Amino acid sequence: MFEQCLALESWLYYHARSVVGASKRSHLMKRTLWIPREPDDMLILGLETSCDETGVALYDTERGLLADALFSQVDIHVEYGGVVPELASRDHVRKVLPLLEQVLADAGCTGADIDGVAYTAGPGLVGALMVGATLARSLAWGWGIPALGVHHMEGHLLAPMLEDERPEFPFVALLVSGGHTQLVRVDGIGQYRMLGESLDDAAGEAFDKAAKMLGLPYPGGPHIARIAESGNPDRFDFPRPMVNRPGLDFSFSGLKTYTLNTVAACREAGELSEQDKCDIARAFEEAVVSTLVIKCRRALKQESLKTLVIAGGVSANRNLRQQLASVLAKEGATVFYPSLAYCTDNGAMIAYAGAQRLAAGQVDDEEATVRPRWPMEELPPLSVAEPA
Repeated sequence: MFEQCLALESWLYYHARSVVGASKRSHLMKRTLWIPREPDDMLILGLETSCDETGVALYDTERGLLADALFSQVDIHVEYGGVVPELASRDHVRKVLPLLEQVLADAGCTGADIDGVAYTAGPGLVGALMVGATLARSLAWGWGIPALGVHHMEGHLLAPMLEDERPEFPFVALLVSGGHTQLVRVDGIGQYRMLGESLDDAAGEAFDKAAKMLGLPYPGGPHIARIAESGNPDRFDFPRPMVNRPGLDFSFSGLKTYTLNTVAACREAGELSEQDKCDIARAFEEAVVSTLVIKCRRALKQESLKTLVIAGGVSANRNLRQQLASVLAKEGATVFYPSLAYCTDNGAMIAYAGAQRLAAGQVDDEEATVRPRWPMEELPPLSVAEPA
């Protein structure tokens, strides 16, 4: 693995030179030597390579999002029924520089215009994270600007800030992305308190596994939602895990087992029909959505708040959006989402999150590393960030 990382670093650095070109190259990359510019005068490059999507974006703190590009690896991993880390890393290497050149061209910018580089430093797949981190730090060195590793889940949490209508602090956030299902109280950027999280399978993982039981492709969420529309809502009634006990934690492993047993029972009566699949998908989706809605409502009541933010891939689920809007409207609460394009992993959310912290003076030191596991509560609040 160490030799692969060295080879990756050398390859990316060599090919990044064509992007750097004639630049404001400087060796002054130490924390104590960089003075942040005014927040309304920064152009930040964002790189996202934490899992199976390669995302690149340019965010201007005055003009907003200038350009972004995304490549999904779904077609690569679908035959394996899930993400293969080595294949993910290799495809990031192939795609990230062409996407970078595309974004620069779309925005009409060059490297000389960029004031900082933000990249996903974790959590995620270590090899995939290293692709983005290596390129980001190479570009930052070549351009003589700071780089900053961004927390992937903070990027999702702040994605709704890219919209015209933005939530105001404080609020409760439901983060449902990949292996994460978390409820977080948010009092400001970096001011996070975990209210509850999944004790086993996350919601997204449960969708993928249920889809596999039904013979549906990866990723499972969109396919479950699609066939659930044709399902009979009265045929099956799946349990809502952990809603009858106090607290805000989640558990979806039991629901996965219940789904498996239901599939087996249908097969005992003959071949699993297409209608069986639709009915099971409908019951499964309803169980997950109802559980998330109940927990969100409970979290808002517990924290005496009226604003909910939901982000991550599962936040694109139409049934979830409709039920949350209906339930929360009755209680005078408001829910905010990112647009569908920014629900899944993307470079725009990393560029935005990085811009906020870079503007506050936070930069990588010379020993910055990627973190496959990274509790979000460890992030410093902007109000106590040390000046660069």
